[in-house]
Amino acid sequence: MLSRLTRSQAVAVCALPVVALAATAVFAPLPFSVAQPGLTANVLGEHKGEPVITVSGAPTRDTSGQLRMTTIEATSPDAHVSLGDVVDSWFRTDRAVMPRDSVYPSGDDVKEIEQHNEEQMKESQDAAARAALNYLDLSDQDVRVTLELADVGGPSAGLLFSLGIIDKLDGDGSGGDLTGGRTVAGTGTISADGRVGAVGGVGLKTQAARRDGATVFLVPRAECSDAEAELPKGLRLVPVTTLKGAISALKALKSGKGEVPGC
Repeated sequence: MLSRLTRSQAVAVCALPVVALAATAVFAPLPFSVAQPGLTANVLGEHKGEPVITVSGAPTRDTSGQLRMTTIEATSPDAHVSLGDVVDSWFRTDRAVMPRDSVYPSGDDVKEIEQHNEEQMKESQDAAARAALNYLDLSDQDVRVTLELADVGGPSAGLLFSLGIIDKLDGDGSGGDLTGGRTVAGTGTISADGRVGAVGGVGLKTQAARRDGATVFLVPRAECSDAEAELPKGLRLVPVTTLKGAISALKALKSGKGEVPGC
């Protein structure tokens, strides 16, 4: 009985449930995902041996420079993420702790999530092709665009897909490249009418971009502050809200004439 124990013994006994709860909290799975900088891919080139962009029905041009779409790599939806994982990642600039529901659809199993991400990527690719052809006043009845990016899901490559299609078909409109020979990276969803949307995880994507040689990063304007928070040295942010605005910014950056927006 507690009344027959010394004070030190009583404190020790009372502490046991607290220790047990703390241990449970440390090792219990939590509803979070841990993300880190993921792969980048040059949409003007090949990925895993296959061209990312294939165009038929219209002549294409040789390009220089790179347009790199960026990703984050998150723990799988069924991964065990503990308090220790969260605390460790919280203090690292190359990791981010995100609610699992913000990374994966709530309530779906792994197979359903993979299917959902594939569907989002397909919808993004269709919108990217329409946005690019609309910008160039071309009909999708005459020009066919195929986009292929194995093992990557979600809609965040839309802007870079559109820019890649335009660069292959028209460049900067004056015989040059949109990139100006640079390695340009970025992220952002795209709608068929050319509006650029926010995506999340931009702080990690800027790190992936700089790691893979980018010096310019196109970011949805709404996410400027997130991108600036951990901006790698040597990477210039260019905020955009539309496909047309992104192209204008790249042209100005290349020519040195006109205003290049900044965050």
